Amino acid sequence: MTAGAAPLLEVIDLHVSYGKVEAVHGVSLRVDAGSIVTVIGPNGAGKSTLLAALIGLLPSRGTVHYAGQDVAALPVESRVAAGLTLVPERRELFGELSVEDNLRLGAYQRTRWRDRGAAADLREVYARFPRLAERRTQLAVTLSGGERQMLAIGRALMAKPRLLMLDEPSLGLAPLIVRDILRIVADLRADGVAILLVEQNARAALQIADSGYVLETGDLVLQGPAAELAGNPRVIESYLGLKGSAPPAAKEAG
Repeated sequence: MTAGAAPLLEVIDLHVSYGKVEAVHGVSLRVDAGSIVTVIGPNGAGKSTLLAALIGLLPSRGTVHYAGQDVAALPVESRVAAGLTLVPERRELFGELSVEDNLRLGAYQRTRWRDRGAAADLREVYARFPRLAERRTQLAVTLSGGERQMLAIGRALMAKPRLLMLDEPSLGLAPLIVRDILRIVADLRADGVAILLVEQNARAALQIADSGYVLETGDLVLQGPAAELAGNPRVIESYLGLKGSAPPAAKEAG
């Protein structure tokens, strides 16, 4: 990113509530174009709530600027059309539809606007996820957990995002599959897609991220470059389980 350039996403003093209970308290963060930013923290910290508010699924107070535009008042569909997409924790696939039909639904808004690039993008998704190409006619409900996560990410990519928000993409997956998923995330950054990654797996998240935030009970308690967070004693003790030993490398090849 060019020094001094405006961030792709800038969030200032964001508050999100469920009824009278405030779950996110005055969070501010930024995501630069072409970067991976991770938000780590324990269960119940407000990480998923934060992403739901940024995509417009939950009402919020505060400033949300995306691509230079104030999107706080925009509905979900308009945010997606602008290139802001979310892969939710539950993936929310259409289990009784085929893999290919699920992918095509990701480009639904684009095809309504007669965007003729969807077919080429489908080929790109299959090239990125060969396993989905092999299973293109299978029902989504028959896929493994890792394949379902790949399908959820592939469907989001069909919307041509500039910023992809991922909510716990490693949840419930075997370690080898987690490594594959996070390698794909890193590849997306190399292709120019910015990533906002919410993860309980702090070690894996910090290995591929450029910068990060630690969210606890709705408050940001730490932030900084991923390498610095990986070496922070508080992060090591609370999230990396290393009990004071040397931190992991801040980057992972690929």
